[in-house]
Amino acid sequence: MKYNKFILCLLGGFMALTIACKKDKVNGGDEPEALMPKETIGVYMLCEGTMNNNNGAISYYNIKTGASEKDYFKKVNGYALGETANDLQRYGSKMYCVVSGIQGGKNSYLEVIDVATGKSLKRIPFFDADGEYMPRYVAFNKNKAYVSGYDGKITRVDTATLAINSRVAVGGALEGLAVVNNSIYVTNSEHPIHPDGKKNVVSVVDLRTFTKTKDIDVIHNPVRISAAGNGDLLVISWGNYADIKPGLTRINSTTNEVTGNYQYSAGALAIAGNTAYLSLDWGASIKPFDVGTGIVGKEFITDDTITSGAYGITVNPVGNEIYIANGTTDGKAFCFGADGKKKFEFATGPLPQHAVFNY
Repeated sequence: MKYNKFILCLLGGFMALTIACKKDKVNGGDEPEALMPKETIGVYMLCEGTMNNNNGAISYYNIKTGASEKDYFKKVNGYALGETANDLQRYGSKMYCVVSGIQGGKNSYLEVIDVATGKSLKRIPFFDADGEYMPRYVAFNKNKAYVSGYDGKITRVDTATLAINSRVAVGGALEGLAVVNNSIYVTNSEHPIHPDGKKNVVSVVDLRTFTKTKDIDVIHNPVRISAAGNGDLLVISWGNYADIKPGLTRINSTTNEVTGNYQYSAGALAIAGNTAYLSLDWGASIKPFDVGTGIVGKEFITDDTITSGAYGITVNPVGNEIYIANGTTDGKAFCFGADGKKKFEFATGPLPQHAVFNY
């Protein structure tokens, strides 16, 4: 697998990420610590599928029985998830699945799903008479879901009514986003189908007014962003595949200033506390990265398990487990303990990339 943006876009995008910071609870938002679950009973794995095959899927693994259902969403709901399933995040008792669709297809959605059953509660269209919003990623704050889009806008959804209530123009082809200190930080990537806008900035949107306030210059073609426990933001950029190399950028969310640039070529990203888990060397290597010091540690996997190129990484704070999804059409996901040793693996649908947990 190559981290060439133009190739990956043809595959339908890349992986989603998990954001873990002091303000974010297990369910992705504002629940109190008293509600922290004690046990994980199942794992939903988002599988983005292969382009133009309408085979995005959500797999489910029952930890107690060891049974795996490759297309659990279709089995429960009776219809396919859709074209290019790009992100899946939990907020409260619901999962929010971003289905990017394809340009001109009128098949872009935000699918809202009950975590306990896998049953769809509502399919929210992300297109209008002017075209698709091309949604990419979702984040949450104070009973609102915020979805980035290749159309350069962030869409706000009320999580009580499950209706879109506002959209704000931010920049170009928007990818990953993170919420810190009542602000959204969203990456402006380089995209061949959506060439407009800046391609080397992270835009800041004030959630209190839902207006853009600032652009922060970073390495060219930023695609992933996640927040650490200390409030710092880590940004993955893929460069221009010629004279601008890929790298990582660290941003202080208090000052909105860049505090570090690092020349690592990273793909998948997940953060637990102040430790980021990075997929390096085309997914062959998984290493921890200390967000505070900028130091990369030793290989995370310690038992010689081969994960066939990490396409996605998710941290489960219950049990301090790390889930790694491979990057093949014959999908497989692995669960590792904090010691880097495999606990179990299970089969998934095509191109698995992000997990959500049923507690």
